[in-house]
Amino acid sequence: PGITPDDALVAVTTLSFDIHVLEIFGPLSVGAKVIVSSRETATDGWKLLALIQESKATIMQATPMTWRLLIEGGWSSAPLKALVGGEALPRDLLANMLERAGQVWNMYGPTETTVWSTCCQITDASAPILIGKPIANTQTYIADLHLNPLPTGVPGELLIGGRGVT
Repeated sequence: PGITPDDALVAVTTLSFDIHVLEIFGPLSVGAKVIVSSRETATDGWKLLALIQESKATIMQATPMTWRLLIEGGWSSAPLKALVGGEALPRDLLANMLERAGQVWNMYGPTETTVWSTCCQITDASAPILIGKPIANTQTYIADLHLNPLPTGVPGELLIGGRGVT
């Protein structure tokens, strides 16, 4: 989804969750600012909203639960780039986020692929919620139970390869 030296990312993930890697090193790798939230703030929608506003944050990566907390805490709008990951993005939450955020991105990737494998900007709450295309140095394939490639549109198993696979 992009990050620049002018961005400020609020890091809400504990250090024991793999997503913290991108919250810390993603911004630092381009010279952006990292605002590290306390556990108390990250689990209280009102406090988290205050931190975002006071810090002038431009990006936050969080699970759907944290985005719901923020909405319940009074989040009405902000030019925030909202990255949703860690679990599936529910349609009702997506609709609420699209009303509030500057951008909403669905981030997908299991721990075994160094957090993110694919990403997709979502702009329409009624459209399918896609996981998007592979990020750099990542390949994705849809295969049957015998690991044979399937044609586009045929359901199967998602296989992920590339430099991020551990």
